[in-house]
Amino acid sequence: MDSFIALADPTRRKIVEHLASAPQMAAGDIAARFTLSKPAISQHLNALKAANLVTVEVRGQQRIYRLNRDGLDEMDAWIARTRRHWTQALDTLETLLMTENPDEPD
Repeated sequence: MDSFIALADPTRRKIVEHLASAPQMAAGDIAARFTLSKPAISQHLNALKAANLVTVEVRGQQRIYRLNRDGLDEMDAWIARTRRHWTQALDTLETLLMTENPDEPD
């Protein structure tokens, strides 16, 4: 699953926010923060795992979740590339407009 599609869901974004505030959380502890059923939270956690946004470690009966820095870094890199592209494009447009209308005030 694409990371951005995974984060389009508000419950998944909230799970990521909870994991950002703690180094790790058991699936049950995550589920306890929501009014959704444990199976529903499990599906959200599976979607986040498929999107490479969380990792899971099995400890006996528990599933321990952590944010996956690599997945977050990939999203951050995409955002940075996109931001650079649009910053350059808008700077070019501004230069073009200034050369076409040099008497216009800023």
